[in-house]
Amino acid sequence: MAKVQKSAESTRLDEDAARQKNWKRWGPYLSERQWGTVREDYSPDGSCWTYFPHDHARSRAYRWGEDGLLGFCDREGRLCFAVALWNEKDPILKERLFGLTALEGNHGEDVKEEYFYLDATPTYSYCRGLYKYPQGPFPYSQLVEENRRRTRDDPEFELVDTGIFAGEKYWDVQIEYAKADENDLLIRIEVTNRGSESARLHMLPTFWFHNCWSWGVQQEETEEQKPRMHLSAPGRVHAWHETLGSLQWGIDAAGGEAPKILFTENETNFQRLWNTSNPRPWVKDAFDEYVVHGNTSAVSDRNEGTKAAAHCVVDLAPGGKAVLRLRMRVDTNNDLQFGEEFEKIFSQRIAEADEFYQQIIPAGADANARRTSRQAYAGLLWSRQFYNYVVEEWLRGDPGQPTPPSSRLTGRNSDWGHVYSRDVLSMPDKWEYPWFAAWDLAFHTIPFCRLDPAVAKEQMLLLLREWYMHPNGQLPAYEFAFDDVNPPVHAWACWRIYKMTGPRGNRDVDFLARTFQKLLMNFTWWVNRKDIAGKHIFAGGFLGLDNIGLFDRSKPLPMGGTLEQADGTAWMAFYCDVMLQMALELATHDPTYEDVASKFFEHFVAIVDAMNSLGGNGLWDEEDGFYYDQLQVDGQTMPLRVRSAVGLIPLMACGVLEQSKIKILKGFEKRTKWFIEHRPDLARHISYMEPSSDPNQSLHLLAIPSKERLVRVLKYVLDENEFLSPHGIRSLSRYYKDHPYVFKWQSAEYTIQYMPAESRIGMFGGNSNWRGPVWMPLNYLLVEALERYHHFYGDELKVECPTGSGVMMNLREVAAELSQRLTMLFMPGKDGRRPFTRGLKQFDDPAWNDLVLFYEYFDGDTGRGVGASHQTGWTALVTRLIEKTAPTLPKRLRKNSSS
Repeated sequence: MAKVQKSAESTRLDEDAARQKNWKRWGPYLSERQWGTVREDYSPDGSCWTYFPHDHARSRAYRWGEDGLLGFCDREGRLCFAVALWNEKDPILKERLFGLTALEGNHGEDVKEEYFYLDATPTYSYCRGLYKYPQGPFPYSQLVEENRRRTRDDPEFELVDTGIFAGEKYWDVQIEYAKADENDLLIRIEVTNRGSESARLHMLPTFWFHNCWSWGVQQEETEEQKPRMHLSAPGRVHAWHETLGSLQWGIDAAGGEAPKILFTENETNFQRLWNTSNPRPWVKDAFDEYVVHGNTSAVSDRNEGTKAAAHCVVDLAPGGKAVLRLRMRVDTNNDLQFGEEFEKIFSQRIAEADEFYQQIIPAGADANARRTSRQAYAGLLWSRQFYNYVVEEWLRGDPGQPTPPSSRLTGRNSDWGHVYSRDVLSMPDKWEYPWFAAWDLAFHTIPFCRLDPAVAKEQMLLLLREWYMHPNGQLPAYEFAFDDVNPPVHAWACWRIYKMTGPRGNRDVDFLARTFQKLLMNFTWWVNRKDIAGKHIFAGGFLGLDNIGLFDRSKPLPMGGTLEQADGTAWMAFYCDVMLQMALELATHDPTYEDVASKFFEHFVAIVDAMNSLGGNGLWDEEDGFYYDQLQVDGQTMPLRVRSAVGLIPLMACGVLEQSKIKILKGFEKRTKWFIEHRPDLARHISYMEPSSDPNQSLHLLAIPSKERLVRVLKYVLDENEFLSPHGIRSLSRYYKDHPYVFKWQSAEYTIQYMPAESRIGMFGGNSNWRGPVWMPLNYLLVEALERYHHFYGDELKVECPTGSGVMMNLREVAAELSQRLTMLFMPGKDGRRPFTRGLKQFDDPAWNDLVLFYEYFDGDTGRGVGASHQTGWTALVTRLIEKTAPTLPKRLRKNSSS
C-alpha cells in the first residue's frame, strides 16, 4: 500500500507540537457571549443574567473575557478582532450575537441569530464563518416580548418567525481567516446583498485590547503598562502590548483612499449606564455613538486608544458583493502586503484544508456526508474559547473596584478557590454555554482525536490538573455550579483517545499513566461521597440528565429519604470497567498495575452484584424487565417505574477481557482465578465464552445485565413505540405520550410525560430536555456497548430490530442500524430536507440547503434540532458515526429518497 503523503496542515501540527512554530497562538478563541456569565457577575445573589445584560455589553468593559461576532484572538485573549455591522436601520451597532436570557425565553436562554461555522483547520491556518444580517431593523424588542408572552407549551419564537428574512432581505457576511505564518493573520470579509433592492451597509472590522488595566489586580496591569494603538499611516495601525510586543494591522485600500480608522478606549461608559462622569472622554461604545447616532466627538481626536476600527461603507445592488481585506502581523519592520500575494495565500490555505480533510473523512462518504463532517469539524474547532476564571480573585473582588458583598464568600463556587483557569477550552456552545462542562468536554475529544490528537490529550489532562480538580478528587462540573456532579466519562475518553491515537504497541503510554493516576483520585471521591449506604449503590444527583426524573435529583427529595440511582450505579460500573482496562494495559508495561487492576475487577463485580441482587433484585425489576431508580423513604423501598435513559445506562457498563491477555499478567490471572473460585456468589455475574478451536482465545464478559436481561431491555430499546425513533434512541419511552407515569406520595402527585422536543417544565431552567428527545452522546455510548457485546456473543445472539418486525440482527448489525439512523439526521430525505431542519423556516430557502447546524438534541419524533443550535462539541460525534456507516450510507440515502 502506498504511503499517504503528509498534508501541509499535518506538518503545521507537527511543528506546533514540537514547539518549532506557535501555529495555534491565534484562533477563534473569542466567545460569542461574555455578558450574562457567572464570571462577570458580581451581584449579591448570583443573578448573572440581570447583573450584566445584553444592553450593557456595548458600553461596559468586561473583567474576565471578551466577545464578538465570529471573532479571533490570541490564546490568552489579549488582542481581539471581530467585525461590527450597521444597516442604517438598527438602533445599535451589531457587535455581538443577541439572544434571550433564561428569564426571557419560554424554554430558557436561546440565541436569536443565524450564523454558521463553515470550515476550519486545527492550527486555524484557515477558518470560514457566515453571519446572516437582516437589512431591516433587528427585532430586539419583538423577540423579547413575544417569547415572554408564550408559555412552555408554545414553540419558541425565532428570528425567522418575525419575517425579517422575507424576500431574502439580508446580507451574507462571510468572514475568512488565513495565516501566512504563525504571527501573520490575513482576514477577508465578503458581503453579499441577498435582497431584491440596493442597500447600504456599514462594516467596522475592529481590533481591541482586553481591558486589563481597570481592575488593579496585578502590578503589571497599571496605567503605565496599558496596551496602546495609534495610527501610523493611512489605513495602518501600530499596536503595542507588554507581552505580545509590537504589532501592526491594516486594511487594503484597494487602489483608492484608505477608510477612516476610528479610535477609542475599551473602558466602561459610566455616564450612559449609571449617570456618573467618565474618567476619560472616550469609552467602549464610541463606535456605536459615532456610526449610529452621528456623535463625532465620541471617538478619539488623537488617533490612538485601546480599540480601533476601520469604518467602511458599501452600497450594493441586488446580488452585489464587496470584499474587505485586512492583515495583522506581530512585526512592524515591513509594510503589510495585499494584492496578489494576499489572494494567493488564501487560495493555498483553502487547498491545504481540502487536502487535510481528504485524509480525515472516509473516502466512501458521499457529498452530503462529507459536507456534514466538514462542518461538524469546523464547529468543533470554532468552539474552542479562551476561558478565564480565577475563582479566588473573583470571590474577593478587584482592588480597583467596589468590594463585593460578603455573601459571595459563601455562595456560588466558594469551595473552589483553587480553580485558576486561563486556558483555551472546548465549549459546548460559545453563546448558550460559553463555559466548559466536564462531561461535554470528554465527548468533544473523541472527534477531536481525528483532527488533532495533541489537543484531545491536552484537554483531558487539563481538568485533572491541580488548578481544576478539587483537592478531594472531584472534577468541576460547569461554571454555574462546580459542585454539581457530571457522569464520570473522563476515564472513558482518556481510554478511547489512547486507543485512537496509535496502533497497538505504539501508543502513548505516558499519557495513559498520567491520566490514570489522577483518575484514581476522582474514583475514590465517587466511592467515598456517592455510595451513601456503602453497599455499591450510587447516587450522584441529576448526573447531566437535567429533568429526566420525577423530581429534581440534584436537590433533597421532597418527601425526604434517599434515591438509589440506576444511572449513578451504572456509571460507576462503567467507570470501573474502563479503569480496569486501563490498568491491564499499563500492567503490560509495569507489573505493579496488576494489583490495582485486580481491585477494579473485584469492585466492578461487586457493583454488578448490588445492581442486580441487593435486597433481592437490586435495581432490576423482574416483572417489567428494566432497571429503575429506587426511592428509600420511611423504611420503604419503592421503584420509580419510568422507562428512561436511566435504565439504559446499565447496558453501557460492559467490557470484554481476552484470556490471551490475562495469561500474560500472571499476578492478575492468579487473583482473578482465586476470586472466581472463592466468591461464586459474585463470580456468577461474569460470562465466559470459549471457542472450540483455541481455549486461549476465550473471552470473559463483564457486564451489568446477563444475556437474558440484556435481551429483555433491548426489546424496549428497539421498539419504535418505546425508545427507537427514526433518528436514534429516545431519552424517555414514547409510551408515556398517552400514558403519563404518576407517582403518588401522601397528598402529592409527581408526573412524567413524553416530551419529544422542548421541555414543558421549568426544571433546570427548561432549556434542556431529557424526557423524550434523542441525545447524541448517550446514543454513541450505546452503539459502542453493542459492538462490545457483539465481540463477546458474536452471531450467536440475535434480537428483533425493530421489535415486532420479524427482522433478526446480531448486535453489531443493531449498532450499525442505530449509527445510520443517527447519521440520517443530517442527510436529505426525498423532499431534499435534512430531518434536523424540520419546522425551521429558514431552511425552506434552497440557498440554505448546504448549511448545517449541530443542535444540543433532536426531536424524538421528527428529528428536528432542539436546544442550543451550535452545540457541535458532542453532536460532532456524528463524524465518527459517518466513518462507521460510510460504506452503506449512500444505499440508505437512495432508499430514503425513493420511499
